[in-house]
Amino acid sequence: MHDKSISELAAGLRAREFSSVELTRHYLQRIARYDGRLNSYITVCEERALEQAAAADRALAAGDAVSLTGIPLAQKDIFCTDGVKTSCGSRMLDNFIAPYDAGVVERCDAAGMVMLGKTNMDEFAMGSSNETSWYGPVRNPWDTDAVPGGSSGGSAAAVAACLAPVATGTDTGGSIRQPAALCGITGIKPTYGRVSRWGMIAFASSLDQGGVMARSAEDAALLLKVIAGFDERDSTSADRDVPDYSAALNRDLAGLRIGLPREYFTDGLDTGVARVIEEAISEYRKMGAEVREISLPNTELAVPTYYVIAPAECSSNLSRFDGVRFGYRCSDPADLEDLYKRSRGEGFGAEVKRRIMVGTYALSAGYYDAYYLKAQQLRRLIRDDFARAFEEVDVIMGPTSPTVAFNLGEKSDDPVAMYLSDIYTIAVNLAGLPGISVPAGFVSGRPVGLQIIGNYFAEERLLNVAYRFQQATDWHRRIPEEFRG
Repeated sequence: MHDKSISELAAGLRAREFSSVELTRHYLQRIARYDGRLNSYITVCEERALEQAAAADRALAAGDAVSLTGIPLAQKDIFCTDGVKTSCGSRMLDNFIAPYDAGVVERCDAAGMVMLGKTNMDEFAMGSSNETSWYGPVRNPWDTDAVPGGSSGGSAAAVAACLAPVATGTDTGGSIRQPAALCGITGIKPTYGRVSRWGMIAFASSLDQGGVMARSAEDAALLLKVIAGFDERDSTSADRDVPDYSAALNRDLAGLRIGLPREYFTDGLDTGVARVIEEAISEYRKMGAEVREISLPNTELAVPTYYVIAPAECSSNLSRFDGVRFGYRCSDPADLEDLYKRSRGEGFGAEVKRRIMVGTYALSAGYYDAYYLKAQQLRRLIRDDFARAFEEVDVIMGPTSPTVAFNLGEKSDDPVAMYLSDIYTIAVNLAGLPGISVPAGFVSGRPVGLQIIGNYFAEERLLNVAYRFQQATDWHRRIPEEFRG
């Protein structure tokens, strides 16, 4: 059953070929069998999942089911889940049991979906390799010596290894698209505000966005329809109607204008990755799309801009974790100051501390104008680059990552090299645009992702463009050999 699409699973449930309980047990058994190799889950919710599956079967029998009733999924461990640990991959929240459900979780529950568990992630979503988690690194199903990407690496690995048919993720600077690319799956980061951030533990509030990680664009469209929509509890939520993303998947691409940014095809791009992307673009030419070169001149400023803004917001958001109200608390503090210092020093990992310090410095008196304000000005220039580009083209394409997955530990001692892993994805978050990564091939046995960027609220178009590519290729159907059985 694990090699079926979500629509195929939904059809099987309605035809009584199998029950939701049977389907859920199948995935739970796969997790028990395989996840010791991957470490993709932090918490497996077997009892809760089986209860939800039984409720889904009752709804199916009564004719009260909706499209995804009974379908299992995994939730990234950044979304609060009532009664279940929500750790954010950190020692700081290792003992935190959320007292409510995030908006995304509520919507999945209302759709009758079954939560298999909570997936591993870089600590507080800070990382590009899923090596900063307090619970240990996640491994890439295509090569367990390699990273799966981050921060949503647990969700990506779980979907790639068929330990969940679909999963949620979050994307602050590429944390859905980059691991999707490195693990050979489909990952969509919607327009900022399209998916509620209520109950999604904040890293950088002006950049964070929830989204979907799935095997295919068709599957991603089905779950995005469930989780997208206005939420009055989130002041940044967009009050716009949500289209039926599945309805437009098969739209003809003749006349589609594709822009290739010259800044994405420079010496920093691996030659093997470049070749795969060029072959993918050729497929679109065959479908009647028009391809033209464009320029995003401020691309090289995206990484330094991001690594001022994101740490500044991180410094502010993570100030709440002080050992007083909830979360990790040091033992036997001498006084209140010692409680604060040791709780934060012991509760946070090295990468989180690094970003808090950078952000605090950027926001400090005498440096705010020189760093944070300047970064916000550059952010506007980056957004304007995209606005001009979308006057000429319908979508922008290029690599999701400059390389395939690198080995575990390869970049751990070089933060700058790690940050450059997201060079093609960060600008999309700074501008608040939607982006999707789809499997496009392999280099030395490791997957390559094609990134497709759209204008604001153009998720319907992105999914259509991705789906048509997947109708012409079979990269998204590949399953790592070790996890096929």
